Amino acid sequence: MRTLSQLTNKPVYVQKKGKAGQFERLGKVHMAVFTPDGRSVAGFLVHRPDIAGMVKRQDVFVAWDSLAPVDGGWRVVAGDETTDDKARRRLGLDWDRCIMWAGMDAKTTKGKVLGYVSDATYDEATGKVADFLIGDGGLAESLVGAVRVPVEMLVGYERGWMILTPEAANQELTGGMAGKAGEGYARAKATGAQAAAKAGKVAGEAVDKGSRALGRQLGRTKGMFGSFMEEFKRASEGDSSE
Repeated sequence: MRTLSQLTNKPVYVQKKGKAGQFERLGKVHMAVFTPDGRSVAGFLVHRPDIAGMVKRQDVFVAWDSLAPVDGGWRVVAGDETTDDKARRRLGLDWDRCIMWAGMDAKTTKGKVLGYVSDATYDEATGKVADFLIGDGGLAESLVGAVRVPVEMLVGYERGWMILTPEAANQELTGGMAGKAGEGYARAKATGAQAAAKAGKVAGEAVDKGSRALGRQLGRTKGMFGSFMEEFKRASEGDSSE
């Protein structure tokens, strides 16, 4: 099993043309893309550095099965259908319906808000998701941990929200410094954002609300590649268009 956090912000390399065994940096992973049903990782968006520090370049989409680990990062495996349009066609993706779960708010079908998606675990051999981590992404989460929600509790995507079954609200918190220190986190039932607030109200208020607007369906990003940085900046400034 592999987690999204093991890839996020890590460098990605590609083989130099005509030079077997030699690699050059492509960029770094900054977002995972999920299939329209939200239950499998479709691939990753790799952010390339600006040209001369000024001209922005489009992200590169790398298929989920086209990244292999190397020291300190990842490399794109050899092949002609590993990136961008060729990879999307090979995977049969309905691109506009693909989803970026990271940063998306999550709630149950009964309307109970649980926090937002901070990570996911998936099978690197199939791309299928095992579970999601729902937390606040800040100090409160580091104290009490996050809610680990099995993919079976995923209902789907709706208007900027990850929708989960009511049972997701009964999941126990996992991880966090308090738990590791023997503070009894295993006894605490998940109450979403309220649990995070109880762990530290100030910390909860300090959470970057902008980051929570990043999770979305690709069809709502005006073409994705041409506008992702604009959407990212708007989200970081707290201007959500959902």
